[in-house]
Amino acid sequence: METMMKNFMKSHQTLFNPTKSSNTNKNINYQHDGDGDGDGSTIPSLSPLAHSVLSRSAKILAVSVQELQRRFDAEHEADSQQLVKHTRIFLEFCCYQALHHVITNRSDYLSDKDFRRFTYDMMLAWDSPTLVLPVNDSPQNETSISSSEQQGEDEDGWSLFYSTTTSMAVQVDDTITVGREAFARIAPACPAVADVITVHNLFDSLTASSDSRLHFLIYDKYLRSLDKIIRTAKNTQGPLISNLQLAEGEIILDVDGTVPIQPVLQHIGISAWPGRLTLTNHAIYFESLGVGLYDKAVIYDLASDMKQVIKPELTGPLGARLFDKAVMYKSTSVAEPVYFEFPEFKGNSRRDYWLDVCLEILHAHRFIQKNNFNETQQLEVLARAILGIFRCRAVREALCCFSSHYKTLLAFKLAESLPGGDMILETLSSRLALLNATPVSGSPRGKQQLRLSPVALLTLCQLGFTLQKEANLDVEVLAFGDLWAGETNPLEIAVKQSVSDTGKAEAAQATVDKVKVEGIDTNVAVMKGFLHSPKVLMGSFLHASLDRKLA
Repeated sequence: METMMKNFMKSHQTLFNPTKSSNTNKNINYQHDGDGDGDGSTIPSLSPLAHSVLSRSAKILAVSVQELQRRFDAEHEADSQQLVKHTRIFLEFCCYQALHHVITNRSDYLSDKDFRRFTYDMMLAWDSPTLVLPVNDSPQNETSISSSEQQGEDEDGWSLFYSTTTSMAVQVDDTITVGREAFARIAPACPAVADVITVHNLFDSLTASSDSRLHFLIYDKYLRSLDKIIRTAKNTQGPLISNLQLAEGEIILDVDGTVPIQPVLQHIGISAWPGRLTLTNHAIYFESLGVGLYDKAVIYDLASDMKQVIKPELTGPLGARLFDKAVMYKSTSVAEPVYFEFPEFKGNSRRDYWLDVCLEILHAHRFIQKNNFNETQQLEVLARAILGIFRCRAVREALCCFSSHYKTLLAFKLAESLPGGDMILETLSSRLALLNATPVSGSPRGKQQLRLSPVALLTLCQLGFTLQKEANLDVEVLAFGDLWAGETNPLEIAVKQSVSDTGKAEAAQATVDKVKVEGIDTNVAVMKGFLHSPKVLMGSFLHASLDRKLA
């Protein structure tokens, strides 16, 4: 796998770089030094920040802005009637290429503060691409973060001003913000940072306390946390492998129960025992705590089709159902259900997190089992689930928040949670089929559109995780991923449609609940419903009739 990964990177080293750049590896320069002013785009009325982003992107790619625009013009027609839209598409074109170059030439980009600042500037530029600002946009979005805001950091790089609360970050950094669509267009270009399916939910989680505007301090804190999670996951692989005897390509995603004051209790029948719980991309492992040592791990498989059931459950001493803090696992491989309890003083967010991540891996494997995927496609599905769990952990640890229903950061759980979520999975399946598709000759951008790369799998490999040593990766596949300048990703369309259908279903149910009353008021409610919708009238009439019969 490692050899194939190196060959893949080598084959794409000059994809957008006809003149070999010296800005590779850790020498990539994200700064705008002002020497590109005479090398600017011919698009009129560019905002200063948009011009700066274009110049920095060109410098990373070792080409001129004019060369980037020439390539862009060869694929896109200019639209003088929609200047802002055309400029945004050009920005996307340049940003996607620059980001692709960075993430395929570096493995530590998340730890680079200049990279984090550069990607945020891309979003700001997308929000305000021209001097004529779009409606409801504020000129303050073009303000760069002051150097004083970069100060006051401790040795680990965490700001002393917002290490304990995100509300402080909003108060300190109230001059520059990024909007929802800007984040959704730029962030998924780095597959480790965001996924097209859950990018809007991620934005909502990051902006829960800032009125749906993303501040740099919170964005930076999220990326720092994500980098820390990924590094921790890589370091965790070694110490636990000897105890768990993991299979080839099995990656440890999270561990709980190692802190004495936060144990994990395994309940089987009326017995309970503390221990260490580990989740991988294939199974759940529980190691009972003996006298100072952990016993041999018991494996609860998530990858095989054994009619597994994972759900929240109540537990308590001697089998009593008292505390809503457990996850129940049941399958054909266990004689009776097993309960994992996550005691905590207040709430059950710890249990809810483990319920979600375990379900995410289970749903990913069920998606694989349902489709006739080849090896690379299967690994891409698991890679998407793994990255989603890393992002979920990063948000949870950085912002101390947990996503509510329908706001999950896990793609497969989202598809299973939303009514009509099967549309999302069908769209994802069709996208995965394009990994090995044959390009259509003569069609515009046919080679790019019909030859996609396993971006999540390649991202994991670049970050240092190996799902399988002998994975059959086609090194000739173009590493463009799922994003195209000026185009809406089919996955995003499917998610929006599913969320829209969910909203309509909830609104319809709320209307029925409103007119569903007892006694004579039912007739009045039904008549009111008739004025709004015949469907509501019929539904209310049937409900009222049934209620009377039952009474």
